[in-house]
Amino acid sequence: MDRQHIGSAQPARLRVEVRTVDGRSELLIPVGELDHHTAELLRAPLDSALDAGRSRLVVDCSGLGFCDSTGLNVLLGARLRADAAGGGVHLVAMRPAVARVFHITGAEAVFTLHDTLGTALPG
Repeated sequence: MDRQHIGSAQPARLRVEVRTVDGRSELLIPVGELDHHTAELLRAPLDSALDAGRSRLVVDCSGLGFCDSTGLNVLLGARLRADAAGGGVHLVAMRPAVARVFHITGAEAVFTLHDTLGTALPG
């Protein structure tokens, strides 16, 4: 599901694959750069999953090469909504550049972190 920037002929630097895992969980696989220009491409499927009652969000970060404060805020907003609905946001396999943003800001403390999808997905 490649998307383009609104008003631009350039391809987006972020693709997000979405899979429903069970009636309550959604797996989101962002690939590329999560920043001010691409954050909406992740926010929209996060919001859609929450609106549909899937409050357990698993985000496979292994394909993210970059995340700025806007991307972090998208994930924090989803975490607040998921927590309020009795679920949560589980982040999987963060690369060092992305993990650093979470570590520096202290945001890693408010997410459930996993090394692999096997430990993050409901069994």
